[in-house]
This record gives sequence, structure tokens and C-alpha cells, in this order.
Amino acid sequence: MQIKQHSIVMKIVLLIGLMALLGGCQSAYYSTMEKVGYHKRDILVKRVANARDAQQEGKEQFKSSLEQFSSVLNFNGGALEDKYNKLNDEYEDSEEAAEDVRNRIDAVESVAEDLFEEWEGELDQYSSASLKRDSSQKLNKTRKQYKKLITAMRRAEKKMDPVLKAFKDQVLYLKHNLNAKAILSLKKELRSVKSNISALVKDMEKSIREADLFIKEAGI
Repeated sequence: MQIKQHSIVMKIVLLIGLMALLGGCQSAYYSTMEKVGYHKRDILVKRVANARDAQQEGKEQFKSSLEQFSSVLNFNGGALEDKYNKLNDEYEDSEEAAEDVRNRIDAVESVAEDLFEEWEGELDQYSSASLKRDSSQKLNKTRKQYKKLITAMRRAEKKMDPVLKAFKDQVLYLKHNLNAKAILSLKKELRSVKSNISALVKDMEKSIREADLFIKEAGI
């Protein structure tokens, strides 16, 4: 019973925090979260984990879209329109997954900037030189780890655009050319699409590893 009540309280708190955030008051959001023990460092780690998970899901979605695209190009009869509809669904799912990845990365960047600004500003409040030095060293270490992380995330994010554009081209072309000749035309694009997705998956996997490392070793 206590566990259930605690869960309800947490949901309410998170809802209040979300409302504050959506209302454009970031400080109110942080204040609300701090009252229940969630500080900026905790929010950052959580958002990094969310961004990592979004990239993992996005990676699988793009691979699924490639499989669907390949199946269309291997079309050997039947209802080509059904193939188009499935490909279009995959494209829309990929767009949605990409948007989620972008939003998650933006959320990471937002709280990281606020955390580092706060951390930097609080260094002058120390009366102990040794504690100040230790905190400063941890700040610099965390910033370096974060820089590697956000660089990897943004690199993977950029790789999504050419893949989405290629998929959109395929979908648009098939929409108005549901015939075998169109399939032959699209086969010429397959190698380029595969290459782009391979590069995307590689960068996403690197970004996911960086996220795992940051969560494990950030020291915050």
C-alpha cells in the first residue's frame, strides 16, 4: 500500500514539474524536483538515459525501414500498393523516432548547461580550499565527459537527415509510380540508402556507448 501511495505521489510531482516546464519556467521545474530530492545532476543522468534509449529505439526503427525498403525492391508480384503503404508507415515511424531522438538530446543539453552554470557559480561559496579544488576538478572531468557525449549524440543526430530524406524520396516516388518500372528505378538507390543507414547505426551505437559511460563514470 505504501509503495502504491509513493508511486502516486511521484507521478503527481512529475506532473507538476512537467507543467512548470511546459509553462516556460525552468527554474520552477528545477525547484519542484529539488523538493523531492531530484537535483540537476539527477535530472541530467535521467535525460542521458532517456536519450540513449531513444537512440536505441531509433536505430532499430531505421533498420526496420531498410528491411521494408529492401522487401519492396524484391517485389515479385501481388499488391504493390500494400508494399507502398507498409513502406510509408515505416517512413512515418522513422520520422517520429528521429523527432524523439532530437527532443531527448535537446533536453540533455538544456539541463547540462544549467547544471554546469550552477556548479561553476557555487565554487566561490567554498571556504575550504581543498574541497573547492576537488569540486572544480570533478566539474572539469564531468564537462569533458559530457562534451564527448553530446558530440557523439549530435553527430548521430545529423546522420538521420540524409536517411529520412532518402526514405521520403522512395515513398513519394512509389506513391505516383506503383509499377515494376518504378521498382527498377529505386533499386539504383539501394546501395546509397544502405550506406547511409550503416553510418547512422554505427554513430548511434557509439553515442549509446558514450551515454552508458557517462552515466557510469560522470562522478556527479
